Amino acid sequence: MHILELKVPPPLVAVLVAMIMWLAAWAAPALRFEVPGRRVIAPCLAVVGMAVSIAGIVSFRRARTTVNPLKPQSASSLVVSGVYRISRNPMYVGMALLLLGWAVWLANVMAFVILPVFVLYITRFQIRPEEAVMTTLFGEEYEAYRSRVRRWL
Repeated sequence: MHILELKVPPPLVAVLVAMIMWLAAWAAPALRFEVPGRRVIAPCLAVVGMAVSIAGIVSFRRARTTVNPLKPQSASSLVVSGVYRISRNPMYVGMALLLLGWAVWLANVMAFVILPVFVLYITRFQIRPEEAVMTTLFGEEYEAYRSRVRRWL
């Protein structure tokens, strides 16, 4: 187990990546480009991202299981319905969509270059450790779910 696994709350990771995207865009104004319709596209991506994340939270609440990403071992049930039929990690997909909206808003190459840092970090230090815990807790039921629903989209 790596020291960063299940240690940094994913919303904090998203905020830190958003700040780095902004700083990089600010530091490299020559890499700015025009995104037609960005004043519409960016907020739409953000709203969709928030909706996807909230749908994931609501599904967990309905199942009366933990939404705490730092304690997946506290999960009391495996949620496979609703938005979880499309993605095993809709809360993280929602955060990634929010960051994509932010990148569109910033309209700078550096923002788009940094965006994958969120996906890579969350996959390595959050999702993979969660998957190990889910396999331990739910065994074959989780493996069957995992085989039919993608990690991201």
